[in-house]
Amino acid sequence: MSIDFDDYAAGYRLAVERSTSFSGRGLDFFTTVKVRLLLELISRHVGRPGSCALLDVGCGTGVTDEQILPRVGGLVGVDTSEEMVAQAGLRNPAGRYRAYDGFRLPFDSGSFDVVFAICVLHHVPPEGWDGLVAEMLRVTRDGGLACVFEHNPFNPLTRRAVSNCDFDADAVLLTMRRTAAAFIRAGATIEDRRYYLFTPFEGPPFARGERLLRRVPLGGQYVVAGSPRMQFASKVKPSTGG
Repeated sequence: MSIDFDDYAAGYRLAVERSTSFSGRGLDFFTTVKVRLLLELISRHVGRPGSCALLDVGCGTGVTDEQILPRVGGLVGVDTSEEMVAQAGLRNPAGRYRAYDGFRLPFDSGSFDVVFAICVLHHVPPEGWDGLVAEMLRVTRDGGLACVFEHNPFNPLTRRAVSNCDFDADAVLLTMRRTAAAFIRAGATIEDRRYYLFTPFEGPPFARGERLLRRVPLGGQYVVAGSPRMQFASKVKPSTGG
C-alpha cells in the first residue's frame, strides 16, 4: 500500500497524537526528545550546532525543524510531498524547503555538516533503504554526521502506535542492526547508536535511566549516526545550496 502524504499535510499532528494518545504524551514531547538527542550528537561528533548547516530528509510539515532552526546555523528540508513542503515553509520562514523525487537528493556531495532523517526509513520500500542512507552520506561533508532515527520494532508500544497511525499503513519497521548495516554498506563509520524513549516521563532521574539503558533494545525508538567515507566529501566549504 502506497501512502500519499499530501493527504496528511493538514492533519499530520492530529494523526500522530491519535496514534500515541495511550502514552499520555503529545507530538511536542516526542519531537523535543529527538531534537535534544540530535543536538547532543552534533555537539559531540561535529561541533557547535550554531555553526552547522543541516539537511532534514523527509521533513514533513517542519514540526521538528521549528525547534531546531533557532539553534543551528541553517537548515534545508526536503520531502516527496509537495503539500508537506509547503506547510513546512509556512511554519518555518527561516528554513529552505523543496520537494524531491525520493531517490537522489538534489544537492552536491559534501553540502551539509549534518544530515538527518526522523522516522522516514520505514516508509521507504526495503529495497530502497541502503540507497537512501548512501545518499544521506553522500551529501554529508567529511567530518560531518548522518543520523537516522527510527521506530524500534522490538517495543510493543511502538508497534501499537504504528498500527494506530493512518499514514503508517505502509510501514515496514527495521531493526537497529539493519539500519546500521545500511551505513556500513555505504562505507560509513558508525559514530553512535542507541535506544531511547524507554518511558514517557521527563526529569533528571529519567534522563539518567535513558543513558544507562541506551544499549538495551527495548526503547521506543533508536538512532544510528555515522560519518561518511572521505571520497563522499567535497573539498569546498559546506553550502546549503543545491
